[in-house]
Amino acid sequence: MVTMRHACRVFVLGWLGVTPMLVWAQDLTADEIVARSQEAFLAPGDDMSARVTMRLINKAGRERVREMTMLRKDLPDGDQKYFMYFHRPGDVRGMTFMVWKYRGRADDRWLFVPAISLVRRIAANDSRSSFVGSDFTYEDVSGRDVDADTHTLVREEVLDGATCYVVESVPLDDGLEYQRKVSWIDTTSFLSLKEEYYDHRGELYRTYTADAIADVSGYKTVTHRTMTDVAKGHRTEVVFESVEYDVGLGDDLFTERSLRRPPTKWIR
Repeated sequence: MVTMRHACRVFVLGWLGVTPMLVWAQDLTADEIVARSQEAFLAPGDDMSARVTMRLINKAGRERVREMTMLRKDLPDGDQKYFMYFHRPGDVRGMTFMVWKYRGRADDRWLFVPAISLVRRIAANDSRSSFVGSDFTYEDVSGRDVDADTHTLVREEVLDGATCYVVESVPLDDGLEYQRKVSWIDTTSFLSLKEEYYDHRGELYRTYTADAIADVSGYKTVTHRTMTDVAKGHRTEVVFESVEYDVGLGDDLFTERSLRRPPTKWIR
């Protein structure tokens, strides 16, 4: 099976004209398409630094705004580490969140709440819980293992001018709040442009859209994304105000000490 990192390298070669990318892509399985989509969305570059604005908007149009710095580092074995620092509003300022993401097993997650000076370990079974009150889950932020679902390539179709693989993913764990997810994955960038989540009654209850995509240092990057709770009429918009790749993040940043004392070099 083609690994995500290898698939990414093949994509780059194809973009440079070394490999006939479109012909090669036609032979991809549903699992490989999802793996490449995860790679394109979650792992461009060796690391990343971004300033992010999150808007939580209710049915009446009232919104709450949160600003954060997001840092990510990829490890040689394919694992990843994430670190987030909240700048505002005042009630969450200084709050930090860290993920050690592993291939093939449950991730480790920690949340530091400065108001009570407490580092809280987030249990693996809480991965589908709301991320700091938003419509995104903790798992949405750091990604879901490809092997956690059964994937089926349903068809190809055009969405907003982009040819997409339409992939249905069914969780192996039937205890989750959704029964299946349908994703529209761009056949060129492999970014997921739209996702629909269906509950156990077969009803649509949550949608994701990639609202803006930019080229950042040669990497296609979703700079504006929205998750909507269809039933509640609530949505969360996430905008990457700035993003940089390959900035040279050190391993010492992703520690419990940094949760309590965030590195000022990277938090700005």
